Order: sequence, then structure tokens, then C-alpha cells
Amino acid sequence: MSYISEMRKHIGHAPMLSVGATVAVLKDGKLLLNLRSDTGTWGIPGGAIELGETLEQTAARELKEETNLSAEGFTFLHLFSGKDFYFKYPNGDELYSVVALFLADNVAGELAVTDRESRELRYFRKEELPKLESRAKTIVNWLIDNQVLL
Repeated sequence: MSYISEMRKHIGHAPMLSVGATVAVLKDGKLLLNLRSDTGTWGIPGGAIELGETLEQTAARELKEETNLSAEGFTFLHLFSGKDFYFKYPNGDELYSVVALFLADNVAGELAVTDRESRELRYFRKEELPKLESRAKTIVNWLIDNQVLL
């Protein structure tokens, strides 16, 4: 069971802090997004850190769990936090996220939905972005503004 799930047993839906990693996977000028099963919106592969993990280990684990892809390494891009990273899930859970954004380096593997967190995985150009979850929208805008996603 994940750390977040364990904490939810004690605090219910009350706001909590979560530290995690999000992974930008770029291919041919497109960004990989996942259609989230919990919100019905598109997001960027990633998730919460587990006890004892580094953020890079979290990025690698989440990338593999959510997409079946692996990366040779990760380049740290930015750290996000604050009121823009508050989120209330459809089940009522409230979360303030601290998110480390990484760029996946030398990605390998066959893209596949491998968990229940995603309904679909797809690459998008910046001109064709779908409806994004609020935190993902902030991150994607940062990627565009900083010319990571061209």
C-alpha cells in the first residue's frame, strides 16, 4: 500500500502535503500524456514519492508503472509548489503537491497502459493539447514557456 493511502486511513479527506515527481517524455516534438481514470482529464506521468525513495527513483518507478517505458536517466527541470498545486480529487481527497519535473532521457520500451491510473496514453503537439488536469496544465505551460515543448 502506498504512503498516501496509509495516511488517508488516518486523516480521511483532509488536506495533506505530497511530494512527487512528474516525467516529461518527448518524442518527435510531442509530449506524452495519460488520460487519468480518477479525473477523466489528461495529465503527465508521475506520482508521489514512497518512503526511502529519491525523486529520481520515483520518476523511474512512476514512468514504468504508468507507461511501461524506462529511461536511461532524468534531467531535473523545475520544482512546482504552492496554491496552484492544490487539488481536490473527485472522491474528496485534498492534496497540496510539491512536484519535481524531470525530462526523461533516452526512453525505451513499448508504450502500454499498465495500471488502473490511466485509461489511455498518447503523444500530443502543443497545438493539439486536450483538456488537462489543473496541475498538468501549469506544468505544460511551463514546458512551453521555457521552450522545452516546441
